[in-house]
Formats: sequence, structure tokens, C-alpha cells
Amino acid sequence: IILISGPTGSGKTTTLYAALRRINALEKNIMTVEDPIEYKYPMARQTQVNELAGYDFSNAIVSFMRQDPDVMLIGEIRDSKTAQMAIRASMTGHLVLSTIHANDCIGIIPRLRDLGADSFLIASSLVATVAQRLVRKLCPFCKEEIEASRDDMEFLSIDKPIKIYKRHGCPKCNFTGYIGRTVVSQILSINDIIRNLIAQDEPLYKIEKEAYESGMRTLLDDAKKKVIDGITDIEEITRVFGR
Repeated sequence: IILISGPTGSGKTTTLYAALRRINALEKNIMTVEDPIEYKYPMARQTQVNELAGYDFSNAIVSFMRQDPDVMLIGEIRDSKTAQMAIRASMTGHLVLSTIHANDCIGIIPRLRDLGADSFLIASSLVATVAQRLVRKLCPFCKEEIEASRDDMEFLSIDKPIKIYKRHGCPKCNFTGYIGRTVVSQILSINDIIRNLIAQDEPLYKIEKEAYESGMRTLLDDAKKKVIDGITDIEEITRVFGR
């Protein structure tokens, strides 16, 4: 199971469908249940939650299991029954993709526990977690190159002067300085050490420590890299993440 977290409007569904597009759909039986269906995907059998008819996420999973799917996309894990059914489905050889409310990658683990999932089953089924936010991209037609100040360098965790960009504003971007958005992400790949820590109910700080030692970065780290790469500016990531 792969779980994606983030606030409403952070592009979680877009990421789910990007993952589906990486799968050879011609050879896979892909089934989705969503509330509502946000993207039409002809390579999958898509269904929509209908609470009045008693068709919710957990009932959909039960129905899917009878149809031998290779991949299941579940719009959101909202309750204990859905969480446990999704984990059970993933334990029987199905790839499950879904979203869940948590602040970051590590926070998904206690969220699943809060929903009644057993730590051993979480450890056995979880492949990866993703946390994401959206930030606005600088307008390529008018972004302004500047020398990073000492405060900027400290904020970006760099020790050598570099050129960065800030917004300006032009007719192309309606004088906002931004055009479009890009994703800022954090990815936790569950290795054997992390799997054992989860299964043994070890404190979250131990799991987090191992995750960072294994290469996981914070959301803010990824946002800072996008400033250094000229994709967005400090003003925008400060708006989203604070300073």
C-alpha cells in the first residue's frame, strides 16, 4: 500500500493518477473508488461513492476483492473499516493507492494506528508514504535574479553566496509574479529497519531518525531546493511553510 497525505487542494489525486499512468494498464486490472471521480481514466474501472445507496469506500473494497484486481485506487482512507480493508487487500497481493490525512510521512503511521490498524499489519503492508504541498511557480517571463542575502542563505541552509529569483510581475502572469504550481514533496520508502521498528511499536522518533538517516528529507528541504533551482521564491515558501 502506498499512502499520500496533504491538506485539501494539495494535488493528492493528481499524484495518485500520475502513479496509475506509470503502470502498464493494458496488462493490469485497475479499479478505483472515489468521492467524487475527478479524472476520467479509460484504462481503469472507476466507481463513485454513493452513501445513500450504502456504497462507501470499505464496501467498494469488498466488491473489488471479488473481481481479482491488480491495482486498487481508493480515494481516501477516512475511517477504521476502510483502513483495515485497504491493508487486508494489500496483504493479499494487490497494490493499493490511497490518500489519508496526516501532516507528514511519519504522521501517517500513528494515523493508521488511530484508525485501528495493527502495527504488525501496517509494517507488513506499507511500501511508501508521501506527503505533499503545492507552491506557486515563478513567472519565467519576469522573474528577477537577485543575490541571496545572509538571511536568505541562512534560511536556505547554504554557506556560499548564490543567485536566486524573486517574483516581479508582468502581463503574462497578470502582474502576480507567478504562473502555475508545482508539488513540494516528502517521500518515505519503508526499508526493513523501518518495517521492524513499526512492527515492534517503537516510538515515532526512532522511526523518524532512521527515515532521515535513510535519505528522507523534510517538506521544507524540498521547498528550499526549489528556491535554489529558481522554480519558486522565498516569499512563496514562507507563505506556505512559515519562516
